[in-house]
Amino acid sequence: MTPFGDSVMTNAYFTHDIWRWHVTTATRTPSVDHFRVGLLFAVGSALAFGMSGPLAKSLMEAGWSPTAAVTARLAGGAVALAIFATIVRPGWVREAVQHRKVVVAYGLIPIAGAQLCYFNAVSHLSVAVALLIEYTAPVLVVGYLWATTRRRPSNLTMVGVVLAIAGIMLVLGIFQNGGLSGAHISLIGVGWAVAAAICAACYFMMSDEASADSSKEGSLNSITLAAGGLIVGAVAVGVLGASGVMPLIFTANDTVVAGKTMSWIVPVIALALIPTAIAYTLGILGIARLRPRFASLVGLAEVLFAVIAAWALLGEAISVTQAVGGAVVLVGLALARQGDRTEIVAQATWPEIPHEERPPGQTVGRG
Repeated sequence: MTPFGDSVMTNAYFTHDIWRWHVTTATRTPSVDHFRVGLLFAVGSALAFGMSGPLAKSLMEAGWSPTAAVTARLAGGAVALAIFATIVRPGWVREAVQHRKVVVAYGLIPIAGAQLCYFNAVSHLSVAVALLIEYTAPVLVVGYLWATTRRRPSNLTMVGVVLAIAGIMLVLGIFQNGGLSGAHISLIGVGWAVAAAICAACYFMMSDEASADSSKEGSLNSITLAAGGLIVGAVAVGVLGASGVMPLIFTANDTVVAGKTMSWIVPVIALALIPTAIAYTLGILGIARLRPRFASLVGLAEVLFAVIAAWALLGEAISVTQAVGGAVVLVGLALARQGDRTEIVAQATWPEIPHEERPPGQTVGRG
């Protein structure tokens, strides 16, 4: 080959390398940052949601009914988030009205529906069994996306789902002390728990309606969705309680949190702010960046944080089995994330380059 020909080939390959560097830098680096921020939000949301059980339990041990605890939680969270939204996003009410169908559905199903269905399940089943059924939500999300997109999840993703669910079963101690065989199984309770799982799956799918970029014109901001949804959920649960459909019992008895006796106002405020206003806002922000499937798996960490919170606030011990289960969940999440990354690479496409500018041997299509 002539020196001139070698120069042409070298320049062509050099152009190809520059092109690949430009595409990689322009698209992949921001996506990595997008993922890290989304993961931070999702883990923070799971941590905040994990506080709900111990805080609500302290109220119920003081004589509150489950419906009353849910009503106080949603109403307080709605007020707090409405004030915050008014400060940081003055036009959020108008935006919520524009997206009223999504906001109302979000408030009724993922917010009010999930909590009411879960508490009703607990009234017929053991807490462990009810939690196990509700936390099949990630499987429902993966299955729904598989059915609607016709795209089978990667083997790593599937293994990650199985491991995450197995880890949760260890955390909940399903197979200890008689496990499921020794648990009281009620078809009514199972029905409520399945409904709670469906509502939880809807939480991950519907939260994806919010935009991770609040500057996009016409997009539904995460704060707007959370604030509007909490208001709708609080009204819905309050109406059910006031109508007598579900018992609504409040007391002014003192509560015990972290071994200290305190006024009922303290856990109510904490319940409204941490596992409600903060948790839903962070959750929506995280899901918008991670997408529903992986975010639903990260949401399993809520069980781990709930166990830790129960130990810190209520003195409930953490067993070795629960610690092992937590490690299994983390391994499952890592595999599922790697599976998502593999799918992204497999689905990537290169922008079409004019034939005369295309490096030798390069074709247009999937990379």
